[in-house]
Amino acid sequence: MVSNVPPDTAEGRRRSGAQLVRVAEGGRSPVGITIDGQPVQVMEDDTVLTAILTQLARLRDNEFGGGPRAGFCLMGACQECWVWQADGTRLRACSVLVSEGLAVFTRSPLTSWQIQSL
Repeated sequence: MVSNVPPDTAEGRRRSGAQLVRVAEGGRSPVGITIDGQPVQVMEDDTVLTAILTQLARLRDNEFGGGPRAGFCLMGACQECWVWQADGTRLRACSVLVSEGLAVFTRSPLTSWQIQSL
């Protein structure tokens, strides 16, 4: 069934499986970032974790078993919320705030041979 609900609305994200849906928001400016190469609008002062989960059903896949991950402790201790920047550096999605132009990947953008040479 094709939906006429725009995907960049709360209802569209709910239908697409976004993990978090904003129900009321006011007083914060939109910020443009990219997630896995796709431009999205999130809110000023969101953590990267919040920004991703308002767009997607999961934060990332576990690199050892492939299971879905969505963060766990939300304070930077559990190692469950790592995501990558384009240069391959990792950041903790639960403790880094979004900034205009930030580009993050839910899977490493580097190939295995590039990772081994780091």
